[in-house]
Amino acid sequence: MSRTIDVSAISGNAPVEVKEFVGDVSGIFANITEHQGPLFGEAIQDRLRVTEVSINQKAEAPKKLEGRVVVETIIEEDMLNGGGNIHGGCSAFLIDICSTLALAALSLATTQKLAFTVSQSLNVVYHSPAGLGDHIRIVNQTLTLGARAQSLRSEIWSVTHGRLVASGTHIKLQPSSPPSPKANL
Repeated sequence: MSRTIDVSAISGNAPVEVKEFVGDVSGIFANITEHQGPLFGEAIQDRLRVTEVSINQKAEAPKKLEGRVVVETIIEEDMLNGGGNIHGGCSAFLIDICSTLALAALSLATTQKLAFTVSQSLNVVYHSPAGLGDHIRIVNQTLTLGARAQSLRSEIWSVTHGRLVASGTHIKLQPSSPPSPKANL
């Protein structure tokens, strides 16, 4: 379900159209398929709020650009493990979804197109716990954008406790075309 996005609440230097698109987290991922039922993590996606969308020069390679998207939410019960902290799978889910937003922002700002990509690998390091009611900030940046593979980085910070909760790297690929039906004969 797509919603109206108030881009005045989203900081950063990205064009308004990019902020509008990236700011509608639920709308982006719900519209990928024609699936009519509930999607994995849909309730969590609905609670994500984009607070920054920027396109910056890379400090290490000034001729290249990087996308940066910051997302915030409050940890609720459907995000917890049995110990009362954010579940590792939920952290991985947030890194997957939110890092993809940085890729979308950079692609839209530089080419006015979105490339459909799939995850090749997602590596997560867990640093400290975050519990029910904690305010978290997910900071996402593009690292490299190759012709076929893209790499992204995310950090989940507890705003409540001022500490790093999890960090991850995400490698995405443009999928190969499916084989033609004649190839199976």
